[in-house]
Amino acid sequence: MRDRVRSLGYAAYERLLRWELSGTPSHVAVIQDGNRRYARKEDVETNQGYTEGAETTESLLHWCDELDIEEVTLYAFSTENLDRPEEQRAYIFDLVEEKLRTFADADRVHDAEVCIRAIGETEMLPERVQDAIDYAEARTAQYDRLNLNVALAYGGRAELLGAARAVAESVEAGEISPGDVDVDTVEDRLYEGPTRDVDLIVRTGGDERTSNFLPWHANGNEAATFFCTPYWPEFRKIDFLRAIRTYQNREESWRTTRARRALTLVRALENAEVEQARRVLGRFRDALPSGEREELDEEYEAAD
Repeated sequence: MRDRVRSLGYAAYERLLRWELSGTPSHVAVIQDGNRRYARKEDVETNQGYTEGAETTESLLHWCDELDIEEVTLYAFSTENLDRPEEQRAYIFDLVEEKLRTFADADRVHDAEVCIRAIGETEMLPERVQDAIDYAEARTAQYDRLNLNVALAYGGRAELLGAARAVAESVEAGEISPGDVDVDTVEDRLYEGPTRDVDLIVRTGGDERTSNFLPWHANGNEAATFFCTPYWPEFRKIDFLRAIRTYQNREESWRTTRARRALTLVRALENAEVEQARRVLGRFRDALPSGEREELDEEYEAAD
């Protein structure tokens, strides 16, 4: 009876969260943390934690497809993870290889038109994992409805350093001049993978840090962040919906701030600049509270 009540409560809360959402992020990045701590908590083998975590990853992709999210980046294996015990690394590599091949052949992946790509120093991985990456990328290369980036042997600082070295080499070779270096110049030299900036970073396991994950695509875009305590194998759909609600609230706050700044400019600028400021304000007018919108409309009527 208690389980039934809990299940009904969960379903009701999920419906409430879905009802509250008016939009979803385009690109979600996930730090899947807590597999080993989950195993310790449940008193099972560490490898069991990774196995159950992989099942959560499959569920996440299904949720993203349901919510029309266009891009997902998973932090599956960092460069720091290469220092873990050999037996543990071997199991993770086996699991990654298996899941990449399973995903690449799954009807769900093809029905959802998921394009799989790996980002990171993949040449540092065992040959069998590299072969699985090639297989998954080739099998899904024709799709573009949902982009799935799997970060393997990835480190954000290493990515930026590599891009900086590549730019310096191009300058030294006379291919570009220092004054021509811009955002596109750097992005062309980052790992091939993300096609858009990150809107939301989700981290499970209780730690409140982004661990050097996608610094160019996330920090540069001031992505919203959602930290939660469940370990990755425990992460549920309602946790994901709560993360998206955090993103949505941040977007609404950002729009309101922009609208208020534009309103201040309209009131402060000289006549020659008012029209341009009003155009900016028009884009964000609906983000203002109703009282401020009414006040603004009255000012416009008086001005006309």
